[in-house]
Amino acid sequence: MAQPKKENLLILGGTGYIGSYILDQIVKAKDSFGHIAIFTSPKTAETKSELLDSLRAKGVGVIVGNVQKPEDLLKAFHGVDTVISAVGRMAIGEQVEWVKLAEQAPTVKRFFPSEYGTDIEYGPESANEAPHQQKLKVRAALKGSSGLDYTYVVTGPYADVGGYLGTAPYGPQIGSFDVKEKKAVLIGDGKGKVSLTTPDDVGRFVVKALLHPEASRNRALKVNSFTTTPAEIVAEFEKQTGDKWSVSYTTPEKVRELEKEAYANKNPAATVFTLKRIWGEGGTLYEKRDNYLIDAEDTETLEDAIKTTIAAQLAS
Repeated sequence: MAQPKKENLLILGGTGYIGSYILDQIVKAKDSFGHIAIFTSPKTAETKSELLDSLRAKGVGVIVGNVQKPEDLLKAFHGVDTVISAVGRMAIGEQVEWVKLAEQAPTVKRFFPSEYGTDIEYGPESANEAPHQQKLKVRAALKGSSGLDYTYVVTGPYADVGGYLGTAPYGPQIGSFDVKEKKAVLIGDGKGKVSLTTPDDVGRFVVKALLHPEASRNRALKVNSFTTTPAEIVAEFEKQTGDKWSVSYTTPEKVRELEKEAYANKNPAATVFTLKRIWGEGGTLYEKRDNYLIDAEDTETLEDAIKTTIAAQLAS
């Protein structure tokens, strides 16, 4: 019996924050795929030349071009089966045009948009949340496309220093963990559950979704590393640092007030205030997560995430 064809992959945003984790896990599983390439800008090619050289040494193709030029993307899509986008928030809306171009590419059959975070269709109120608007437009473009399958990898907030477990310098009062100061601010009473995903697991989930095309076809995969509470997070920080932490609390009502102020003051981090409020209201919780659908039950733990976060905060 003939072996099934291995997919050729193209990653957009592969040298960015979450994209680097996704690319790393794809490279680790490279024997399961055909050709792996990234599309990057001339600026990145200049400023991250050593990184790109290291990727080439691992067998990753590096395509340099301008995402604003349709001809550059169409050329990059040639021979590609699946496009994986991991671009940051500022470029989310651009994916609508990329979806249209992917439809024109004869070989492209699957598109993973840049999700990897909060569920933008969690409930009826999700449609009105400011941080979700561009991602909702991308989902609409994919649902309306012809001949393209898609997968939304929904992971909830990141369990790391740049995400849920960080110091939140833009607004520590809406939830933060400061290793150097041994201080935490929790929303509510600290006992509300929240589901988190480590960046490495984000990459692993993407790989698992790629390798389980039928289970992940045309749907949101709601996956996570673990479910915990802010109080349990503090307890684990105390256990691993060997010190008692100072803990204060912010009421959900105060969080909403601070969120409104952030938008009124045109705070560039205003969307983060919204996301923190959503997480505190239970917007990461489900009766059953989808890890089992893609054979992704083996995940990192709260202990793993805290250990990594402590090292990262102390090194900063």
